Amino acid sequence: MQQRMNWHRASPDAIEAMMALEIAVARLGLDAALLCLLKLRVSQVNGCAYCVEQFGRDARARGESERRLRALVTWRGSDLYSARERAALAWAESLTRLADTGAPDEDYLGLAAHFDEKERVDLTLAIASINAWNRFGVGFRVALPD
Repeated sequence: MQQRMNWHRASPDAIEAMMALEIAVARLGLDAALLCLLKLRVSQVNGCAYCVEQFGRDARARGESERRLRALVTWRGSDLYSARERAALAWAESLTRLADTGAPDEDYLGLAAHFDEKERVDLTLAIASINAWNRFGVGFRVALPD
């Protein structure tokens, strides 16, 4: 696959805006391990090879087990994830596949059972952010990191 363009060079202002969003998400205080799982799962759903590679590395660096990383693509059929993680993953997939799911009440109620209002908003912003990054990665065919 050939990268379509160097989007960093083409619009530094766009990259600056995305980086500001990334910094804002980092400052929200979300659990870093959960955030890594969400970023990786959303990137898997979106088919962003660059992000899957990058967030897999990030998760390993934070101590995530290879077993849980391998099972993430089939997390619904695995008992390796806590109820809280499962609720966040369901919400992440629901929002990532928004056109198909419409963010069903079932997923929202599952999220609400494990996260307070602020956490729900913060998680939603984090999910929106990684979806945005995936659109750049997939849209411009960003090459895998070295």
